[in-house]
Parts: sequence; structure tokens; C-alpha cells
Amino acid sequence: MAELAGVKSLLLALLGGAAVSVLIERLLTPQPNLRRPAATWLLHIGIWLLGFAFELCLFQRPWFAAAFVLAFMLFVVLVSNAKYAVLREPFIFQDFEYFMDALRHPRLYIAFLGAWRAVLAIAGFATAVYIGLAFEAPLPLAVWPQAMLVIAGSGVLLLALGAAGVGAATFNPADDLKQLGLAGSLWRYMREERRAIDRAAYGSMFADVGPLSSSRSHIVVVQSESFFDARRLHKGIERKVLENWDALQGDAVQHGRLKVAAWGANTVRTEFSFLSGRAIDSLGVHKFNPYRKLARQGIVTLATHLRALGYRTVCVHPYPASFYNRHSVFPKMGFDEFIDIKSFDGVLKSGPYIGDIAVAEKITALIGASDKPLFVFAITMENHGPLHWEKLGDAERQQYFTAPLPADCDDLAVYLRHLANADKMVAALRDRLTQLSTPACLCFYGDHVPIMADVYAALGAPDGDTEYVIWRNKGGNSATIKRDLSIEAL
Repeated sequence: MAELAGVKSLLLALLGGAAVSVLIERLLTPQPNLRRPAATWLLHIGIWLLGFAFELCLFQRPWFAAAFVLAFMLFVVLVSNAKYAVLREPFIFQDFEYFMDALRHPRLYIAFLGAWRAVLAIAGFATAVYIGLAFEAPLPLAVWPQAMLVIAGSGVLLLALGAAGVGAATFNPADDLKQLGLAGSLWRYMREERRAIDRAAYGSMFADVGPLSSSRSHIVVVQSESFFDARRLHKGIERKVLENWDALQGDAVQHGRLKVAAWGANTVRTEFSFLSGRAIDSLGVHKFNPYRKLARQGIVTLATHLRALGYRTVCVHPYPASFYNRHSVFPKMGFDEFIDIKSFDGVLKSGPYIGDIAVAEKITALIGASDKPLFVFAITMENHGPLHWEKLGDAERQQYFTAPLPADCDDLAVYLRHLANADKMVAALRDRLTQLSTPACLCFYGDHVPIMADVYAALGAPDGDTEYVIWRNKGGNSATIKRDLSIEAL
């Protein structure tokens, strides 16, 4: 009798949980199509069965197993919707890596999930544990091992059948989610990433310029966090916020708008496109995070190219080098040295991060100590969000505006504080490079626009382009060219 009751409970939990998993998927934005290829449904049910079998193996409680798997699925849905609202992109397989990053660097992630979503996710897991341990007895030993093996075997079979028939991905995450469903899109992105990489397809994008002259320029490139000309958003923003930037543009070799590879976050997409000279959409599934696998192949970059020409190549980033695994991939991308946050001990922060002025001082110190041509690639952090966790006093706020703004624009005031410091960094670098007796070139650009959802709702969202400038200290820049570029062309 106990065995029969256990089987009944098992079947109800298994089938009921499968039905609820479909309902949870319907909560996604954008919403997957119900009428989609049968193979995607086989994947969905196959993954559900495997997750259920795993929890059943651990705890022998079918309702607990169902509740726990559903709670995890709900958590992924909540994270996906939060990501889509902020970054215009749903959750993808490559994002699972960021779960560990969220524990190591919570400030960069948790704030954008939202307090109520975090509470709901925690409540879901807590409820699953409570249901399982307080109200449910384990299945009899005569039932659960055999049931677990049958369920797991069925899951493997359905997964194999679904994987063989699921359609190709477009690598537009929103479209793939709608056409393949959550399980289908996650599976396809995983499989595509695990394909062998044809290294021959990723040769150098940099032409051989031959031996350099004895007068070799230092090259300083600054990828400025969330930098763009925010004065485009509202006429009431004080023009002087970027007065040094305006002066540099007026004396530049070239400047203009920059079409970047990311919106609001995912800095590495813009970063890799600049360094490799490759359009992000040419990378297939690797476009979402080129440092997970592609960059580990030793892709030729601007740093590789310049090092072969006799340059010393250095990256400066005032954050842990392990973030995005840069400490592993940058040596393979041609950098001789990576200077991370450990070299900024004792430096006062500007907000929660090391300020742009401190980074400028580090760059100028490197130039002063170098006895060979130097390529410095700096990745700043000061203007990284969440902006809404910072506050400004009324007196400081007023210096950034010439006219009142609509309500819900506090993030913009905080952003302008850091943008003004980026502008001071521009001045500091220009002044130092102007003092050099040797030639030097400065390239300064933004990696993506900042996350300011309330501001964009009030003032209108920007198109996502940032700005760039190329300036040199010798030879005059009288024939300034204004030209819009894509990041890989920069």
C-alpha cells in the first residue's frame, strides 16, 4: 500500500510540475511561442525530467524535487526579465557564469535584479525546502531508486531526440527565445559554444606596416566606462561638464560617434571588437562573451600586433584582473602586463570605484618610466553602476544643470558627476602627453551607454552610440576629421 501511494504521489508531482514549468516559461519577456518545433518541447520536458530525477536522487521526496526545480526555473525567469528590462537582452546560456560573479562582485549585479525579485526568488527556494522537509515523507526504498532511473533515462532519451531536431540559432537572443523556448535556446547556445573553433578563420586583422621609424609614438587607449555625451539627452545639462572633451575634439585627428557592441553592460563585447578589429556579429555565439572560449585560442589583437613591432603592451584596469577572466586571456591577447586593482592600494575612490583621475596618474607614470614605445590600454571603472545607489547633495547637483529636469532623473545627476571626472581625465592625459618630447597618440572612447532606465523613460532613450576621439601631440591636427565609426573600425 505504501508503495502504491508513493507511486501515485510521484506521478502527480512529476506531471503537475511539468505543467507548471510551462506556465512559468510563459512569464518570460519576450514570451516564447507555444506553437514552436516539437523538438524544443522534447528538450523542455527532457531537461525537466533530468532535473526532477536529480533532486529525487538526493532527497527521495517527489514534491520537494518538483518544487525545487520549479523554484530554480522561476529564478532564471526573474533574472531574464530583469536583464531584458535593463539590457534589452534575455538570459542566455553564457550568463550562468555570472551567477558566481554575482557572489564575488554583488554590487555589479544584484542591484539590477531588484529587491522584490530577489525576495521572490529566495522565498521560492525557501518554500521548496519547507514543503519538502516539513510535509513530505521520503518515498519507500522499493520505489524511488527504480523510479529515478526510469525518469532519468526518459529525460536523456527526450533530450537526445530534441537536440537532434532543434533548429539553428540566429544569435539574436530575443528571437531565439521566442522561436526555441527557454530550454531550446539555452541548449542551442551551449552546443554552439562547445563546437571546435577554426583558428584559421581568426587570422590577424592588422596589416603588416613594416619596420617602424626610430620616432615611435606612445599609444594610449582609454575605454571609458559608460562614457557618452549625455548632453544629447537634455538641453538643461551644463555644457561645461565636458569642456575638456570638447577642446580635445576641436584639436583632434579624428572624432565622431561610435557604434559599439553593447548596451548598458557587457563591456567585453566592445572591448574585444576594438582589440581584435572584428565585428561582434561575426563571432557567432562567441559574441556574447568572447573571453569564455574564443580569446583563449590566442586571437591576434592590436596588442599582439604592436608587441611584434617592438612595443611594450600594458593593460590598466582598477578592478580585479580575474573579472571576465582577463587575467587568463589577456596574456594570450598580446599584453605583457596587466595592472589591476592591487596596484591602486591606498588610492581614494570616487564613489564606489577607483576614480578616473587615479587611472590617468597610473598611465602617466607608466609613460614616464618607459624606455621603449608603450601601448597602454586602460579600462576605467568609475562610472560603473548601479548609479541609483549613490546620492548627490543639492549644491553639487546644481553645478551640472542649467534648467530643471523632470522627476526621476537622480541617476543622471550622479552620472554627470562621474562624467565630469572622465573629462578631467581627458585633460590630465592631454597635458602629460603634450609635455613629452616624443610623439604620442591618445584614443578615448565609451564602451556603452549607462543604465539609467528612469532617466530614459523621462527624457527618451539614446540610440546606444557613444563617442570617440583620436588625438596626437605632435605634428598638428589642423585637418580634423569628423567621422562616425563602428567599434571594430576604430
